[in-house]
Amino acid sequence: MFDVNRIREDFPILKEQVHGKPLVYLDNGATTQRPARVVERMSEYYLRYNANVHRGVHYLSNLCTDANERARERARDFIRAASVEEVIFTSGATGGINLVAFSFGEAFVREGDEILVTGMEHHSNIVPWQMLCERKGATLKVLPVLDNGELDMEALSHLLTGRTQLVAVAHVSNVLGTINPVRRVIDAAHAAGACVLVDGAQAVQHLPVDMQELDCDFYVFSAHKMYGPTGVGVLYGRRELLLQMPPWQGGGEMIKEVRFEKTTYNDLPFKFEAGTPDFIGIIGLGEAIDYLSSIGMENVAAHEEALTRHARERLSAIPGLRFHGSSPHASSVISFTLDGVHPLDAATLLDQLGIAIRAGQMCAAPLMQRCGVTAMIRASLAMYNTFQEIDALHDGLLRVVAMLREKR
Repeated sequence: MFDVNRIREDFPILKEQVHGKPLVYLDNGATTQRPARVVERMSEYYLRYNANVHRGVHYLSNLCTDANERARERARDFIRAASVEEVIFTSGATGGINLVAFSFGEAFVREGDEILVTGMEHHSNIVPWQMLCERKGATLKVLPVLDNGELDMEALSHLLTGRTQLVAVAHVSNVLGTINPVRRVIDAAHAAGACVLVDGAQAVQHLPVDMQELDCDFYVFSAHKMYGPTGVGVLYGRRELLLQMPPWQGGGEMIKEVRFEKTTYNDLPFKFEAGTPDFIGIIGLGEAIDYLSSIGMENVAAHEEALTRHARERLSAIPGLRFHGSSPHASSVISFTLDGVHPLDAATLLDQLGIAIRAGQMCAAPLMQRCGVTAMIRASLAMYNTFQEIDALHDGLLRVVAMLREKR
């Protein structure tokens, strides 16, 4: 059974106070908190077992190497990849996207080709493709967003052409919470001969994901948005594509043999893991995956769905509050604006009440423009949030509205 109060015991920070008020942490879309067991696992390796991985033959090095590769197997199982060769450790979702933009771009993108992104992408899933297009003389095209916050799937078939090499799409919007029909996008792209990268940064902590079911070519996510450490992430890549792609960076671990005449690159996945990795961070990621798996992603999804439903019901009663994104297929990301209240003012005043939310453009400026606003307020929920915290947000917003509108 899912017991949110028991889960909260695993997160010491949730007992902290901010400005003398109990912390209500609703900025999980930016980063989640970490359970004690993840921090303790990483501390154990820093304090007792620390040694560089893959290169040493001594006890500590072997210990860390084994833990690093066990984390890779955990990640493979978590997303149901076919092989650990398809699981590449990166610095995060952004690092994974940039790796694909460079390496896939070098192998497959030529002048006159096209890259298709959607109108709801995070900057990290826009800018690397713009840079690729500038390097290669390719064209960036955009799949529009409908008024309800869903993708214009009717436009997809018209935008896909014989020159489309890759489609980049968020699994879940970091602003609207929309759960995109990524399998439909993938099927349409594959039918047109294009590959697909799915940005799963806002998905893997909320929903079960399955690479076999999705059939995408690339999938990226970050540890710090799924109860793990910062600076670590995963790129899943289809093996046959990774074999054709050149390394992104050169250096230790991505080589088999170095000669001045020619260097031979390492096997997958190490071909794309140059230099010393954040191996203790990777061990922390493995622990975070174990923690999530012990709770069960179906249980997480059910609790967050109930939380989100409660939040929308409570917040909808606030005068002048307008939600952005009304798709029935949505995750626990809720963005809105308040008439007569600037989002940054709201966030500042809520902070005085101990409530942490996000305000601004959420690294999605083109989507803000599409929605006709310069900024939004975002409450992003996690499995350790409670109905009482949603009520605290509701009451806090009423105080903010009364205070700021009274000043006007």
